[in-house]
Amino acid sequence: MNRSGFRKWRSRPPSARARADAELLRPIRAVHDQSRGAYGAPRVHGILRRRGVRVGRKRVARLMRGAGLTGVGGARKPRRARPPAAVGASADLVGRDFTAKRPNELWVADITEFDTAAGKLCLAGVLDVCTQKLVGRP
Repeated sequence: MNRSGFRKWRSRPPSARARADAELLRPIRAVHDQSRGAYGAPRVHGILRRRGVRVGRKRVARLMRGAGLTGVGGARKPRRARPPAAVGASADLVGRDFTAKRPNELWVADITEFDTAAGKLCLAGVLDVCTQKLVGRP
């Protein structure tokens, strides 16, 4: 583009589409702000449609992308931890027989991880199989 063409382009008023996009961005921002930034283009589009605004999902996505508005992604399934190939399965010391005739004869333990706002929380416990009571925790 030559200089005179560039200057004419730069001094032109916004096109009808640019004005319509700027007008449409206001309700998009309002819906996004009402969701505290959680909703992405599909949900924002659905809410606008329910409010009677006729607009396409891809246009909403384009305008949100241009304005830097993003939603919060869905929770992904955690990948299961697999032991390294060199490490075999642990020995089954009780032969899958989880019965005990007397207390303190057989204990079982379990460790569980929880994701919290502060980070991961590990919960561990040791259970007496006979009495079904918690006998130890770290």
